Amino acid sequence: MSAPWQKDGYEAVIGLEIHVQLNTASKMFCSCPNRYGDEPNTNVCMVCLAHPGALPVANAEAVRQSARVGLALGCRIPDTSEFSRKQYFYPDSPKAYQISQYDQPLCAEGVFHVPGEDAFTVGITRAHLEEDAAKMIHAGGDGGRISGSAGSVVDFNRVGTPLLEIVTEPDIRSPEDARRFLTLLRATVIAIGASECDMEKGSLRADANVSIRPIGATEYGTKTELKNMNSFRFLERGIEAELDRQLALIKAGEAVQQETLHFDPATGTLSSLRSKEEAHDYRYFPEPDLLPVTQDQDDLAALAGQLPELPVARFSRLTGAGLPEATALLLATEPELAAYYDDLAERVGDAKVAANWVLGEFQAHLNGDGLTADASPVTPERLAGLVALVVDGAINQTSAKEVFAALVEDPAATAAGVVEARDLAQVGGADELGAIVDAVLAAHPDEVEAFRGGREQVIGFLVGQCMKQSGGRADAKALQALLRERLAG
Repeated sequence: MSAPWQKDGYEAVIGLEIHVQLNTASKMFCSCPNRYGDEPNTNVCMVCLAHPGALPVANAEAVRQSARVGLALGCRIPDTSEFSRKQYFYPDSPKAYQISQYDQPLCAEGVFHVPGEDAFTVGITRAHLEEDAAKMIHAGGDGGRISGSAGSVVDFNRVGTPLLEIVTEPDIRSPEDARRFLTLLRATVIAIGASECDMEKGSLRADANVSIRPIGATEYGTKTELKNMNSFRFLERGIEAELDRQLALIKAGEAVQQETLHFDPATGTLSSLRSKEEAHDYRYFPEPDLLPVTQDQDDLAALAGQLPELPVARFSRLTGAGLPEATALLLATEPELAAYYDDLAERVGDAKVAANWVLGEFQAHLNGDGLTADASPVTPERLAGLVALVVDGAINQTSAKEVFAALVEDPAATAAGVVEARDLAQVGGADELGAIVDAVLAAHPDEVEAFRGGREQVIGFLVGQCMKQSGGRADAKALQALLRERLAG
């Protein structure tokens, strides 16, 4: 684990509640489309709008996807789980209750490992299936937030969306580790195809339960809840701010109140939304309109066997291939980029070379053009052709960048074709390089004298002049070796 948050004799205790919208064609308890971005209040029916007499029917695919997530998180999947009614009144809930799960969740007792030099483990208390609320749209506030808004409207398209709530044990000890855990969890859910986990679209939302206690204590302090953190960076910053706030209260002799808070990333401040509810405040009871969910253990075993390579396993594979931990973790948490890398590495036969290209020139291209790896015109096959030319010494790194840009511009071009058309083949013959070096040394006698007098840094200038003479096509290392040979003579 990275360094735990510890200040003035206190330590952090952090748990997360992560809400994941599942990729299903229809909503949790009705046949309305589960689709983002449609005209407001068009994907609704009598069931999701809670008209009297309308009865829910559980979405079997949502149950299956939830079980797959639970298996990926190392959870126990019981034979039977049960839906419950969670009572609360809010404008985004037309029924004035939410169909959720309480004492018999779909998944329970998981363990999730965050790998690396600072590895740590987080217990998964439960992962239960429920329906999402409608979307509140706050008009006139800062960035659509409730704070400072002039009024609110409700889009019921989202109400009833299948939602998997993943609740962790309070095992996290720093804001940084909360971010690391959530990053890897998100990658895991994406890898199995259960959700897009797009925080901007709200398909992944995270709440943080935060408290502090004296270092070495076993009892927990009073916790607060940070609601709906919508980015990894804001999650880390919000937790850090709340830990500092709680510490300041305790040092001032004041008590921490159990409440739900809003973190404003623009100002870095926290504000109270409401007092924090306990489970009994929701008056849970079994949902009378739905039968219990039964799971066949043989079917679950088959689902487990069908899971793809998960990010934790991918990290281990990549570090085993010799990649640095930071590189392996980045590839492990970006499924599309990882798939591209695997294809390229197989073609070029060198894990490190492939990683350098994918996380260097290729990723810069994706970021600059706003593309995903599978949408890039530079396929692994085309990039492998370019890498082969560099490895074989046919072109240098400077020319390789020009060739890569050409591959982006022209999807029909090949690396070899660009090199030939633009005369980018590397100047590497001993006679040709020797002539270039001799000409540069003759043109810069002062620098030659300075180098021989002990000014080692002059070699960089001379290499640059030689590269200029070669039109950028020479091997810089070969030039430097030859320069040193001539200068020593």
